[in-house]
Amino acid sequence: MLQTEAPGTGTAPRIRLRWWTELPLIVLVYGCYSAGRLLARGDVSSAVGHGLAILRAEKLLHLNAEHPLNRLFTHEAWLGVPADFWYASLHYLVTPAILVWLFRTRTGLYRAARTWLMTSTFIGLIGFTLVPTCPPRLLSPGHGFVDTMAQYSSYGWWGGQASAPRGLGGMTNQYAAMPSLHVGWALWCGVMLWRHGGTRTAKAAGVGYPLLTALVVMGTANHYSLDAVAGVAVMGAGLLLTPYVLRAADRVRAAVPAARVTAVAGAAPVAGSSIVSGGCQTSPGERIPRQRESRFGPGAEPGASPTDAGDGAPAPAR
Repeated sequence: MLQTEAPGTGTAPRIRLRWWTELPLIVLVYGCYSAGRLLARGDVSSAVGHGLAILRAEKLLHLNAEHPLNRLFTHEAWLGVPADFWYASLHYLVTPAILVWLFRTRTGLYRAARTWLMTSTFIGLIGFTLVPTCPPRLLSPGHGFVDTMAQYSSYGWWGGQASAPRGLGGMTNQYAAMPSLHVGWALWCGVMLWRHGGTRTAKAAGVGYPLLTALVVMGTANHYSLDAVAGVAVMGAGLLLTPYVLRAADRVRAAVPAARVTAVAGAAPVAGSSIVSGGCQTSPGERIPRQRESRFGPGAEPGASPTDAGDGAPAPAR
């Protein structure tokens, strides 16, 4: 797992994380993810062209996992319906659950793991924007794909448009297929479970969850094989960039208090300050010992006694 280190030292900086700061951050990133998918709609014709280009590339590479899986899920409802529930639900349940688990039980690893996930998500948004892609289920019927989400929509809460709830299909971008962040996030969850689960069951789930997710996204005709490969590549790129993102965040975190200290140190003294010299400070109106201030001169104040005169005053005549 990634570890963060303070520059010039061999130890990780102790940054105390709070759930009330982490939760808004997670919500913000997910909001950017949803907004990015919604805004990066792209032109339909170019999205269809990108989808067909992927199919041609897979044909050259002899990749054709989508068709047999889609036919299986279409003809076997006992496989297709659970697959649709898997696609529509687990993406939004398992990933937050793993984040909470890491935050509560693996605090020292949480920050790097969270940063890896967020960095990869933003890279995926770049892919959605630059390469809007029509998923297999939206291609013309002549290409041999069936939209299982639409076929089995009576079994779940989703309608015929992606995994959005009925009536909300227009609020999602159906052409955000490249890369598959379903597969990317599932891979992240798998790595966390494998490395930090601590039990054989957790390790088995760490292997099975991303593999089954890859089969589901292809069998439901929501993604191509190369979309899944791109999802893995995005997570790899995010993993490589995470140390740099963490160092940049640490520099910003260190610069903010330093700027505050500089601003306080450079502030002008307040009017009426009682500071009279370096290292000497008196309360307002208080006199420094053995020092008298008077327009009458030392020892000449009305009613002053001889002892009030300074050390250098002449003794009175007797």
